Amino acid sequence: MQTNLQPIYKPHFKTPTKILNTLNENNQTNQQSSSVGKIKRFVLTQEGRTKLNMYQDNDFYSYPRLVTHVDDGFISTLTNLYRERLKPDNEIFDLMSSWISHLPSDVKYKRVVGHGMNAQELAKNPRLDYFLIKDLNKDQQFEFESCSFDAVLCTVSVQYLQQPEKVFAEVFRLLKPGGVFIVSFSNRMFYEKAISAWREGTAYSRVQLVVQYFQSVEGFTEAEVVRKLPGTNNDDKSPLGSIMKLFGLFSGSDPFYAVIAYRNFKPIHDD
Repeated sequence: MQTNLQPIYKPHFKTPTKILNTLNENNQTNQQSSSVGKIKRFVLTQEGRTKLNMYQDNDFYSYPRLVTHVDDGFISTLTNLYRERLKPDNEIFDLMSSWISHLPSDVKYKRVVGHGMNAQELAKNPRLDYFLIKDLNKDQQFEFESCSFDAVLCTVSVQYLQQPEKVFAEVFRLLKPGGVFIVSFSNRMFYEKAISAWREGTAYSRVQLVVQYFQSVEGFTEAEVVRKLPGTNNDDKSPLGSIMKLFGLFSGSDPFYAVIAYRNFKPIHDD
């Protein structure tokens, strides 16, 4: 859009100091705004992005894998988390989704859009208003307008992203100011399709890896980590109990981890 700007002073006059200061402040604000949502640094090395199975992801997901990736305890914890953090009027993007929804069944959201790699799986998901297919390891950009969603969810799938920094930057673009990105995972995976940095990591290092993904993008709030290790006494304060919790060494039910951050925005104060 072209705008006809009129000069606020004659060219042969010296620019007033007040105007110069205002222009400098505006330039700084524009520079800060343009950096928001940009990738500050790349977290993974090239080796850390590699997979054991080098075949195209499209081939791997060409047929529906109608399996439950986590147990009932994990799903219950995740559903309760969504109940706490999401609102009925939210527009939600379920990233790397599947045939199972973990959203509360008794809550109707404004819109739920799904993304995945297999149309047959996504068609069976009862909570999706519609869905799209995209290989995020090839193309990290969606055709949605910026600020389209109140929440983006990624459930037990972050371990397969070979370009997580770019995906997180795209999620930032899609989120409305104040919108939330919830990344949840356990200790399960398709081992041959998980990236090296994830396969070779511990429960603790994987949590820190996702935290760093958020930190790599300018504009997210400080990441919050939620842990729940079922089958243990969460009140166990002993040194051994603390160490085992830290590294997720308990056996039995699936451990639950979620890393959560929001698209930051400047608060608006009424005059």
